[in-house]
Amino acid sequence: MEQKLPEIVIGSDHAGFKMKEYIKQSLIVKGYFCKDFGTFSEESCDYPDIAHPLSEAVQLNQFQFGILLCGSGNGMAIVANKYKSIRAAICWNKETTKLARLHNDANILILPARFISLEDAVNFSFLFLTTSFEGGRHQRRVDKITNSI
Repeated sequence: MEQKLPEIVIGSDHAGFKMKEYIKQSLIVKGYFCKDFGTFSEESCDYPDIAHPLSEAVQLNQFQFGILLCGSGNGMAIVANKYKSIRAAICWNKETTKLARLHNDANILILPARFISLEDAVNFSFLFLTTSFEGGRHQRRVDKITNSI
């Protein structure tokens, strides 16, 4: 029986637009369904206008995972992590990406578009989507994040 790939949401501001489009096409080619929350051009836009609805969709379990991109990753992460049950992680290399899933059960990948290559962005996206949460002692810690709010 073939395992169904998770449906994901993806979004960026103007700084991450080209990278978002590249990641989205790479995911679609591999069989992922990607709902695009924008932006749809390199015209300047406000990152919260993308991060809020995307984070809400993940929080409401409409999608298992999200990917957000902006110049540094910080703005998107700040907005996304305001939502209960969202664990958004800024990832800039293989190690931070893998640990975000293994130890933190991150459900939104934040990519700093101005600081990583297109190739790395795609590789980190696939790594994020295919790495399972380790559970165990990490589950107790993740529970303390959500339960403290």
